[in-house]
Amino acid sequence: MSKIKAKQEIVEPERGRIFGIRFLLALLLVVLGIAWIAYYYVVVRVDPTAFPPPKPGGPAFLGDLGKWNYLIGFGLLMLGLAVSAHPSTPMGRGRGVVIGMLGCFLIGLLWICTFYVFSGDKLADIWVFNDLGNYNLMVGIAFMAVGFTFATRWE
Repeated sequence: MSKIKAKQEIVEPERGRIFGIRFLLALLLVVLGIAWIAYYYVVVRVDPTAFPPPKPGGPAFLGDLGKWNYLIGFGLLMLGLAVSAHPSTPMGRGRGVVIGMLGCFLIGLLWICTFYVFSGDKLADIWVFNDLGNYNLMVGIAFMAVGFTFATRWE
């Protein structure tokens, strides 16, 4: 075996399939989490500034859950990101780990900074932020925690 082939085998790890079951599951969880939050906020949620308050739309059980819908939506989103950190997915190996780690860290930091900059009266104009209040800090910290799941895969 020549020296060039030996170096290529060491430097280039085996890539595997791009659209494996774990990747599709991660993608499904992320999309489902975002869709859950968007559907609750746009369709089901009652606008607290409206007078008289209208009835909640959509399925009644979603209206009964209230702010738990955000926990379900963000939980699915974070779980999908954490599943995508596995080495069998494109985000779990090579440059994907660095992109996922730094992306989650930056999104978490921006989420918290946006909450602090626009806190008070200005926060009422930003979707989802206005409903969560101080729970925005938990969302930002959760993004950073998912970033640490990517950091454990970094070599």
